[in-house]
Amino acid sequence: MNIKYVATRAGLPAKTIRYYEEIGLITPLRQANGYRAFRESDLHKLAFIGRARSLGFTIEDCRALLALYEDRERASADVKALAAAHLARIEAKIAELQAMKRTLSGLVEACAGDGRPDCPILQGLGQGHCC
Repeated sequence: MNIKYVATRAGLPAKTIRYYEEIGLITPLRQANGYRAFRESDLHKLAFIGRARSLGFTIEDCRALLALYEDRERASADVKALAAAHLARIEAKIAELQAMKRTLSGLVEACAGDGRPDCPILQGLGQGHCC
């Protein structure tokens, strides 16, 4: 399979596939003319990585997940620990975003949004704290 076909099937841009090859996540075969020759297993790995990345896993997490996926002797506890650590990072990010939302909401609420020059949003940003 060529890169265009694999890109379409895996739902990834060809540039991303080349990058994944460059960093060693996949290793397609090479034809005599130097073109990549992707196997079904390469396509499966790319789809796997694409799904993991869509869930926010880092490249290194994907590398670890692929290694665990290919290890038939793996303990599911290892997979769960990796996923649980990622979930904790997501939850921390959500808490950060909620705090940002509260702060910005307070600033927006405090601003009259009229023709006057005084603006609680700019004052809050300048002082580093909200109303």
